[in-house]
Amino acid sequence: MDPALREEIEGLAHTPLPELKAKYIAAFGEQTRSNNAAFLRKRIAWRLQANATGGLSERARLRAMELANDADLRIRPPSATCSSRKRNTGSRLKEPRPTRRDPRLPEPGELLVREFKGTTVVVRVLERGFEYGGRVYPSLSPVAREATGSNWNGFLFFGLVRPARRQAARPS
Repeated sequence: MDPALREEIEGLAHTPLPELKAKYIAAFGEQTRSNNAAFLRKRIAWRLQANATGGLSERARLRAMELANDADLRIRPPSATCSSRKRNTGSRLKEPRPTRRDPRLPEPGELLVREFKGTTVVVRVLERGFEYGGRVYPSLSPVAREATGSNWNGFLFFGLVRPARRQAARPS
């Protein structure tokens, strides 16, 4: 490797982020969206080396173009707002999957009652969630947290599952 190129690449290690962004623009001809200095150093070093050695061979460049034409390329994954939207699949609309109910839960409409520090905690089981204190919760754990002020496993708090028992030590 050319000593001047090596020195320039090694100098990137101590370059602050604003200067890295300016070097990125000089190397790639466009602004970067990244604020990750390590990433920018690697990308700039790669571009400097590619420019110094002539980049990819014509054969490699053609193969890369073939692969790029066959793939849906993304720089970043879709944002949460995009991924939460349902894609239009044309005439093939998918039916929603039926949700499986946890077999430990009582039927919707039944009440779970627990006495805790002199207070009676009453929760109504709903088709989807649990009603406690006029609010609907997605699971029992937030209900137990609201009722006690500390983190609890909802199934343990309401006695729907027993904690695992320790196995007795076997005599040798």
